[in-house]
Amino acid sequence: MTNETKVGNYRWVIASLLLFSTTINYMDRQVISYVKDYFCTPIAKGGFGWTDNQYSYVTACFTAFYAGITVVAGLVIDKIGTKMGLALSLIIWSTFGILNAFAGSSVVVHTIVRSLFGIGEAGNFPASIKTVAEWFPKKERALATGIFNSGSNIGAMIAALFVPWCLIHWGEATGWKMAYIITGAVGFLWLIFWFLLYNPPAKSKYLTKEEFDLIHEDDLVVHAAPSEDVALHENISWGRLFRYPQTWAFFWGKFLTDGVWWFLLFWLPDYLKKQFGMDVHHIMWPTFTVYFISIFGSTFGGNLPRMMINRGTPVYKARMRAMFIIALFPLFLLLTQYFGNKAVFGDYASILAIAVICIGAAAHQAWSANLFTTVSDMFPKKAIGSVTGIGGMAGGIGGVLIQRLSGILNTSYPKDAYLIMFTVCALAYIIAWTIIRLLTLKPSKIAV
Repeated sequence: MTNETKVGNYRWVIASLLLFSTTINYMDRQVISYVKDYFCTPIAKGGFGWTDNQYSYVTACFTAFYAGITVVAGLVIDKIGTKMGLALSLIIWSTFGILNAFAGSSVVVHTIVRSLFGIGEAGNFPASIKTVAEWFPKKERALATGIFNSGSNIGAMIAALFVPWCLIHWGEATGWKMAYIITGAVGFLWLIFWFLLYNPPAKSKYLTKEEFDLIHEDDLVVHAAPSEDVALHENISWGRLFRYPQTWAFFWGKFLTDGVWWFLLFWLPDYLKKQFGMDVHHIMWPTFTVYFISIFGSTFGGNLPRMMINRGTPVYKARMRAMFIIALFPLFLLLTQYFGNKAVFGDYASILAIAVICIGAAAHQAWSANLFTTVSDMFPKKAIGSVTGIGGMAGGIGGVLIQRLSGILNTSYPKDAYLIMFTVCALAYIIAWTIIRLLTLKPSKIAV
């Protein structure tokens, strides 16, 4: 019998629940990117007649509401707990996800419904990060975060196959509605398992004493200088949180890099159509591949600092070293448009461009797994939801800006739009790492 068997592994069941909630979250979120082509088809040809700019307003408003409510969601989850907090979030986003199907062709109505949908989706990550902090010791948190965060890839993969199938099977005029209804309904099935299997560690009947002790092993270690440790364990207001450079490090890390993922989620199908002439039948597998490869980035990136920590590297140094390595890989995105040149690479152009995008997407997920974990490295459990919410707000603001930039560039400078966008994405991570490093030159001393 292995030591892990003696200790128990119910905490990984909790990680699996978070994985499925994140999968549903991103599956619901991703639907709109695959119905964009129909929405932007001229009215005379049976579509809604939207422009790229109007589409960017819908996605930008969703992102803005997501960003603004993430801060509030973090505070609410800190107050009511992760069980009810995540359940409430999912009920809201699933309900408005279904209601998207009844929004008609109006840009205004779609914007309103999609914004309310964003209010619900905002709670997923603050609740999940707080749950990981409650259920895992520090040395396992990046891996657990990487596992549940890979749900963003799985959800996008499912949407990449399912939504085009709906459009083909039912026809575009009905298929987009069915895609919203079916993906939205899945969330209510998840709720059954959440209420049956989840309770906080202290109340869980499935948790052994040995596993409980493992989860709380860090509580016996002094994480910082006494005066700072006492201050951090008090009730912390937003104003006070913003006094800590660690908060600003997370803020800028999210602000500069979250928009890259938003860009891939909402604009990758459009890029493939415009760059390579792909239609709904051909877009499925390239986008599926991008998100599939990203799963490996999420899990490997989450495990990288753990390997360093197990070899004796201090937690902060391991985290920063891993994030620096990861930040170098998105630079490959600078080659996207070069490789995507059909005049130079012929039929291989799309394969090469998608390969480069796969590297960038995988690197983002590896980066995200570690960036989220810095919060639980530097803050007490009672503040994690609030700090994660602040970061979510920052990431959402960055997402809004990148949605609008993409919409404006595609409308006004269509030939250079994606060259500019991939350049912005490529440089974001190394800039973010530099800012994070400068803001945390004197980090709290953490021992594992």
